[in-house]
Amino acid sequence: MTPPRILFIDDDAGLRRLATRALERRGYHVTTADGGEVGIALAGEGQFDLIAVDHYMPGMDGIETLERLRKIAGSPPVVYVTGSEEGRIAVAALKAGAADYVVKTVGDDFFDLLSAAFEQVLARDRLERGKKAAEDELRASNARLEALLVEVNHRVANSLQLVSAMVGLQAGALTDPGARDALEDTQRRIRAIGQVHRRLYTSNDVEGVDMQDYLTALIDELAETWSTDSAPRALSLAVEPIRLPTDRAVSLGVIVTELVTNACKYAYGPDTAGEVRVALTRDGEDRFTLAVEDDGCGLPADAAPKGTGLGTKLIRAMAQSLQAAVEYDAGYAGVRATLTAAVG
Repeated sequence: MTPPRILFIDDDAGLRRLATRALERRGYHVTTADGGEVGIALAGEGQFDLIAVDHYMPGMDGIETLERLRKIAGSPPVVYVTGSEEGRIAVAALKAGAADYVVKTVGDDFFDLLSAAFEQVLARDRLERGKKAAEDELRASNARLEALLVEVNHRVANSLQLVSAMVGLQAGALTDPGARDALEDTQRRIRAIGQVHRRLYTSNDVEGVDMQDYLTALIDELAETWSTDSAPRALSLAVEPIRLPTDRAVSLGVIVTELVTNACKYAYGPDTAGEVRVALTRDGEDRFTLAVEDDGCGLPADAAPKGTGLGTKLIRAMAQSLQAAVEYDAGYAGVRATLTAAVG
């Protein structure tokens, strides 16, 4: 094992010789400097594990030397050495950046204390450097993971867009209205999921979805699909600031798509204008409530699902994934569906 490399800065030539012999007997490799300027020049070469600095030196004293040493990039820790027992000097040295200090005495006791201080400071420095290296590696690992997640979400979004386009082409080639409608519903569901992944790879947060941005884009797409000149559908959205994990955002997006689609299809007559309102609000600190409502014909009691019934099954399945259930307000004039679930 390579001996720790010590730079000992002191203007006393006799003490420098004693320090060299005493510290090398204790397992250190010692280089000496007779003043602050020389010591700073040697320290700038970056070859030391620790520096010891005397307080009383002509020209540049220990405090000024210490302050200049601390400005050197990657400089090693400094143990301050003084012949004074005044506490103010030790406090000043620690404030200037010293890792520890030792009061100079006569005899081997001083070098025993100095060596013990070196051992403690070097051990603490190794721990701090190890901690910093681990933190740097963790940050780098997180950055790589985030970049990977962004790329994954980008590719998933592109793949879903491709699948949606193929489903649309297939729907356009069909002559059976029922089959065509079913494929168009599937296309909307795919787009709802794709919107989540687009939000993820264009956001700084790859683990959560801003529901205001997501639902705004989703409602805009649904409005373009369902609102026509002959049957205009006014879709309104009110969203409080809420972020949801990716899987919960996908489930909620599918539920909104199905409820809005049902309202646009069945709440109003084929040539009648109508409004569909979507609201997402906080319910305390860790829960939210979704409400989708219309002013249409209402939902008869025990009515069988219209269409294929797949939308109803999807709503139930997505709500179960949120550990919740969609409830319908029986006293509401039109249809009002609500769901309350946990944010995380």
